[in-house]
Amino acid sequence: MFVAPRPLAADDPQFAVRLALATTLAYALGLWLRPTMPMIAPALTAGIVAGMRGRFDPLKAVGGPITMAVVMSAMALLVAMLRDFPAVMIIVVGAIYTASYTLILRTGNPMGMLILVASALMSIMGMNSVPGMTYLRDVFIEGAAVALGVIPLVYVLLPPATRAKAVEVYPLGSGGRFWLRGAIRGAVLLLLTGWLYTVVNESNMMLAVAAIFVMVFPTRERLWAEARQRIHATVLGGGVALVILAAATFSAHLPNLMALIFLGALLLGHRMVVGRQPPMVYQYALSAMVAVVGAALSAKAPLDTVLLRIGLTMGGAIVAAMLTSLLESLLLQPQTDAPVITKVL
Repeated sequence: MFVAPRPLAADDPQFAVRLALATTLAYALGLWLRPTMPMIAPALTAGIVAGMRGRFDPLKAVGGPITMAVVMSAMALLVAMLRDFPAVMIIVVGAIYTASYTLILRTGNPMGMLILVASALMSIMGMNSVPGMTYLRDVFIEGAAVALGVIPLVYVLLPPATRAKAVEVYPLGSGGRFWLRGAIRGAVLLLLTGWLYTVVNESNMMLAVAAIFVMVFPTRERLWAEARQRIHATVLGGGVALVILAAATFSAHLPNLMALIFLGALLLGHRMVVGRQPPMVYQYALSAMVAVVGAALSAKAPLDTVLLRIGLTMGGAIVAAMLTSLLESLLLQPQTDAPVITKVL
């Protein structure tokens, strides 16, 4: 799975400012469009901007949001068609999970990640409530539309210093047995989503989302490293969000809140460039910050939201890493390290 390298200040001195501006603009538009779920638009926008390196990339800035909207719509339609046949839907969703993980392990293609997230979110919501699934689908489509407008704008206002196109190196899979390894990950994710289908409600879907991001990595070491990074990032982002909300209580006006969100995103964006932790930790923390502030604006207790998100992230990440490691140790024969082959896109 490709992970974007640390942004270079020499190539993009305005990286943190652009990221903070994009997050704040998307937040303002998200509040205007969907005041009950204002976090989706800034989370999508910030994720795309934070993952871009080099000059403006229209494939990511335009193709990414459009692909997100299309995949979410397709998965919502599929779930709506199969919801009355739960056994069939579980089999189909499990097959999608397996195929997506196999694609990622074999080619490093990030499209598999998008399919995993869409299939998990739509199936979890659809099994609980079709109107709720439709609402979430519409929120993601609107968030994608916000990203389509905001991202080109911030790149026009704050272009990178470099004019070079970023070269992304996708690690091709090594070790073989991709279908079996993909099936192991698909089974673990299906177990978690099945628990969300039947035992707990859709408000805990972060459990499955955390597991998805952990299991895209091929080795046990990377699985556990990703789990630790996710937990650390959630604690960091939740802490920044609590500081923002505490400061906002002294003057609870929308411009002041937007200014605080800008400063929080600016801090985390700057740490992506110069921080001691890997840059993805600060990117994940930004997503957590956005979610917690958005939940507080939706009349939920911020401290409870932080604790719940930390608990769900820890639970999903640790269970995913533990079960995947255990099943691979039982079902896969030990193999010597194979050389890593890469392809450049």
